[in-house]
Amino acid sequence: QVQLVESGGGLVQPGGSLRLSCAASGSIHSINTMAWYRQAPGKQRELVAGITRGGITNYADSVKGRFTISRVNAENTVYLQMNSLKPEDTAVYYCNADGTYYNGLYYKESVFWGQGTQVTVSS
Repeated sequence: QVQLVESGGGLVQPGGSLRLSCAASGSIHSINTMAWYRQAPGKQRELVAGITRGGITNYADSVKGRFTISRVNAENTVYLQMNSLKPEDTAVYYCNADGTYYNGLYYKESVFWGQGTQVTVSS
């Protein structure tokens, strides 16, 4: 299987910055798109930013110009640099990846999720 482990969440004041990290490990054969989602209390999970293996990125309109997604393919890691944070950015942030792993018998495509890291923007 494949595990995604996030880190970097926490409490920050409005206007501050945080950097989230996510590392994939396990029986990885290849990782394609990696992304960050978030879910605020009482709301649906939403895509924040995604990045392909080739480096093509996309962002939610609400974070464009403030957040930057990047990845290191050789390390199967993805980052989310969050600047100019607002209270409405408060949510649990989840790392997501799609790829292929070896299940002991054959290679299998799947989608993987991390357990989430809390980001709270408050004064």
